[in-house]
Parts: sequence; C-alpha cells; structure tokens
Amino acid sequence: MGIKEYDVFVIGTGTAGKMAAKACAQAGKNVAIADNKAFGGTCALRGCDPKKVLMGLSEILDRSKQMQGKGVKSLPAINWEDLQSFKETFVDAVPMATEKDLRALGISMYHQSPYFLDEKSLSVEGKTVKAKKVVIATGNKPIQLEFTGWDLTLNSDEFLNLDKLPESMLFVGAGYIGVEFAHLAASLGVKVTLIEGAERPLSRFDKDLVASLVKAMEANGVRFIFNADVYKIEKLRKYFRVSAKQNDIEIEEKTEMVINTAGRIPSIDELNLDQGNVAYSKKGVAVNTHLQNTGNKNVYACGDVADSSGLPLTPLSSFEAELVIDQLLKNKKSSEIDYPNQPSVVFTHPQIAMVGLTEEEAKEKNLSFSVKCKTQLDWYNAKRENHGFYGFKTLVDKKTNQILGAHIIGPQAAEMINLFTLAMNLKLDTQALKKMVFSYPSWGNDIKSMI
Repeated sequence: MGIKEYDVFVIGTGTAGKMAAKACAQAGKNVAIADNKAFGGTCALRGCDPKKVLMGLSEILDRSKQMQGKGVKSLPAINWEDLQSFKETFVDAVPMATEKDLRALGISMYHQSPYFLDEKSLSVEGKTVKAKKVVIATGNKPIQLEFTGWDLTLNSDEFLNLDKLPESMLFVGAGYIGVEFAHLAASLGVKVTLIEGAERPLSRFDKDLVASLVKAMEANGVRFIFNADVYKIEKLRKYFRVSAKQNDIEIEEKTEMVINTAGRIPSIDELNLDQGNVAYSKKGVAVNTHLQNTGNKNVYACGDVADSSGLPLTPLSSFEAELVIDQLLKNKKSSEIDYPNQPSVVFTHPQIAMVGLTEEEAKEKNLSFSVKCKTQLDWYNAKRENHGFYGFKTLVDKKTNQILGAHIIGPQAAEMINLFTLAMNLKLDTQALKKMVFSYPSWGNDIKSMI
C-alpha cells in the first residue's frame, strides 16, 4: 500500500481543529485529522463546558446563602455524584458526535498523536502520510511541576472527574483554573487552601477588583497563602504534607488532596517539530500575522497552541481558525490577523471580568485617560440579591471619549462585560453608550453608570 497523501492534515479535534478540517473538506480538499485523546477537544470534554455545569450548583448554593434569612430558610442539600452524572450528559456524547460529523464529510481520522518526519511527512498510527498543508491545533495541557512529589498531585482533568469530594483540598497555583476550582470546592463544603507564588492571584486582572474577589472567596471559606513556593509533597497515611517557602520561612500544610493548577503549556512535545522544521517557543508554535509558521511555511497554527497575541480562550481559537481557513482556501490571500478587544471572565461568585487595558497598561502606554472606580456598591441590583461584592473600574480616553478598558466584579460580570466589549469594538464613545435604552431593572443597564 502506498503512502497516503492529504491536502490538509489537522492535528487536534477541538474547536479550532474541527473548524479547519470541516471547512477544507467542504471545499473539496482531501483532509485528515488526528488526536491522541477522545475527539472533541479540551473545552467540550475537560474544560469550560463541564466546568460550568459543575459550577452551576455552586451558584445555586451561593445565592441561597446570600438570601438566607431573607426568604430562604434552609440551604439545599447537595449530591456530588448526581451532579457528576448530570455533567456527563453534556460530555459523553461529544466524541461520537464529533467523529460522526467528520466521517460524514469524508475526513480520515487517526486516534494517535502524529509526529513530523520531515517538512511534509508525518508518522501516525505506525503509518507514514504526506500533507501539503498541516494545521496544528493541539491546545494546551497542564504543566508538570518540578519538585519532589509533584506526581502526587491531580490535574484539572482529574478534578473535573472526581467520584467524590474530600474533606480538604490544596490547590497549587492561583490562575483562572485554580481560583475557579477553589471557589467551587469551597462552595460545596470542602476545606480549601490555595497556594500562589506571587503576591496575588489573577495577575492579568485589575488588582483592586482582584483584592475584592479575594475577600469574597475568603468569606466563602477559601484560605490563601501568597508569596509561597511549594518545593515538596509527601504522602502520609491519610493526608499529603505540602512543604513550601514563604518569604524564606518554611511552612507546611496537610490536606487530603493536592490539585496542580499552576498553569498550562502548549501541547507540542509529541509532535517532533524540529524534524519538520517547525519553529516554536515556550509559548507555542511560532506564527506570523497570517498564523503561518515562521519556519515551515506549509504549517499553520491556531488556538491555544499558537504563539500569537490571541488569548487562550475558546472564542479566540474560533477567530484564529477562520483566518487559517482563509489562508488554506485562498479566500483572502492578503488577510492578516486583526484581533478585536477580547473579554476574559473568571467564573467565581462573584464573577470577575475584564476587557481592554488595565490601569497599569494604560499608564505604560502614556495614554491620557480618566479612571472611574467604585467597589462594594449598594446599587439596586446588588441590594435586591443581597450581594456583598459588586464594583467596577473603567478607563476612558480623554481625547476620544472612548472606553480603553472595563473591569467588573459582580454576579453578572460575564454578561455585562460583553456590552462593554461590543461598545469598544464598535468604537462607541461614552455619550453614545449612555444614550442607549436598556431594559430596567437589569444588570446590563448598570454599565451606563460605570462610565
């Protein structure tokens, strides 16, 4: 049997990979796709979608606690096993449905991670294949920690699939994942400790609003330890002993379970990129403004694995996939990536959300801007739901009167930030936004008082 040849070979079956593979197949290209995990990608199987299902229960519990004594007499009883079963109804069907869709388009599927043999050849499932173009969309994976006993930790995938919750948990790392999972576990009654090497969590977000979030999470039972670097984990009979240094002082913590939430790295180590002359960095596959690899011009990358200026978010992987499709199908030969303002959300309770520049970034750019900041607001929407943590910070350009950045902490921050994103991408000034007629009383209507 001869070597199979494809017009396009896609590595990764998440949002970006599926989009590229389907579009090329629909355009008449001979397409193959490969993944060493179940087809469907991180977001649908072990990321945002299942996480949000689990967090739905914590939202109910948090809201019930807030209204206790104000109409709620007793808190709901929880059942983690039932919740996990509900979550699986969103996850279980994804791999089969994904493969069905790809098969219907005549796309060849491989269930193994391929690796480069040369610039146009790959080895996959023990076979050599050739591809005119390769799209790398493998996403990110949990980072391996470099200290004694790191292998005793669980990663985010394993946390999402726990059969039962322990009495205590310790999270190593206070980024998106660590903060969200710590909040979830604490809401469900777990004694939670979160250790972070920096002086605060969520370094990308506004420091003033993050300080409010820390207070809210502490009130919910999360214990933070900052400026502490874990260097050893040991297994005891029932507990794990976690050793760390905090400002040169030795500290120890005992817990039933340790979760590695120290970050994620590009999933590229199995691809043998050097052999394919594919340039890469610690941030991922190196790309130009066309999302074309800077070493091998036959290779493109999109989504979290690309070393681009797009944020590691599912909507951005779709955005990048569209540009790669244009390049592969020559829809727009000269098109370059042009990122819109990209919102980010941490789905705690309260949520924290941002779009655009932080105050520090605006100062570094020497921009002329005004700042409006209020926290612990007692506005109507917060009062009617008895929320203790609600606030915002907005940055407005003094010359154009356009919004440079918006930051919100509140129960509906994820939805409210979308309105700011819309206004910023449409280049609406603050007066135009204030003249909008929104429904009342709604959380969205509050944004007019934030500028």
